[in-house]
Amino acid sequence: MIQQTQEVEKRPVSSARSDGWNPGQFVIALVGLAVVFVLLWLGFLYLRGTKTASVLNAIVAIVWGVGGVAAVFGITNALIEALPTTWRNRILPFLFFMPGVSILFLFLTIPTLITLYQSFFNNDTTQFVGLDNYVATFTDRSMLESFRNNLIWLFAGTASCVILGLLIAVLADRSAFETVAKAIIFVPMAISLVGSSVIWRFIYAYAPVGQPQIGVLNAILTSLGGEPQSWLTLQPWNNLFLVLVMIWGSTGFCMVLLSSALKGVPADIIEAAQVDGATEIQAFFQIIIPYIQGTILTVTTTTAIGTLKIFDQVFVMTGGQYGT
Repeated sequence: MIQQTQEVEKRPVSSARSDGWNPGQFVIALVGLAVVFVLLWLGFLYLRGTKTASVLNAIVAIVWGVGGVAAVFGITNALIEALPTTWRNRILPFLFFMPGVSILFLFLTIPTLITLYQSFFNNDTTQFVGLDNYVATFTDRSMLESFRNNLIWLFAGTASCVILGLLIAVLADRSAFETVAKAIIFVPMAISLVGSSVIWRFIYAYAPVGQPQIGVLNAILTSLGGEPQSWLTLQPWNNLFLVLVMIWGSTGFCMVLLSSALKGVPADIIEAAQVDGATEIQAFFQIIIPYIQGTILTVTTTTAIGTLKIFDQVFVMTGGQYGT
């Protein structure tokens, strides 16, 4: 009886020591982590000091980079696993998201803050000029023209892509030729921006009056008795003609995502609304649109980001001239 009591009294002490805490593993992992960091630093010094680009350097860079990151993750995980359970559960999530956050902070946040700081200095950052750079920027005619063009692309291009994509998705879902229709609309997504720009440059091609018109639009216009137009130099409408190319290429992306969202709307909700007397338009705007608003927001954001990043299309078609 006394022996059993002693065993019961010893159990809490034993469980407390075995609560996930492993001092030996912790020390070994800590030393291993230090060794890995030293090796990574030596590899960095080697790559920075090398003067020639060779296959060996490429292999070293790949092994050093990928292997080093994998080793850091593995050893850090072993280090955390050696901690007590309560600490482990709190620290382990940070192991997975801190590297990404650190990279974003290092390569995005810090450069942004440095750029913001340097914007208050002159071009060689030797003299503080306050808001003079901003005043010069927002009073420069070419910069104001660029801002205007960006707003045209952002609102006209994004809104048109999303609205047309949603409209085509709704109509195609009710058609017997849904697959064919969606494939035709999506095909321009397979063409690069440079390729689509070259195609549309031929469509907008202009030749003086009396000469053969190789541009599709001018050929149609002259066949109807009109005069050919230099579409890409016709300010300010030429910006809308460029936006039309982006709409042609991006509507398929919006259509595919919105179509999949439409198929996820429960049919019984729509049927219940129709039983209550709702028309097709009422059911669309009051039931379907709110149900897929998350997808609409995602598609709109993605399209807007892609629109603001467009450069090659304008460069190929106009070279940035004529107010574009």
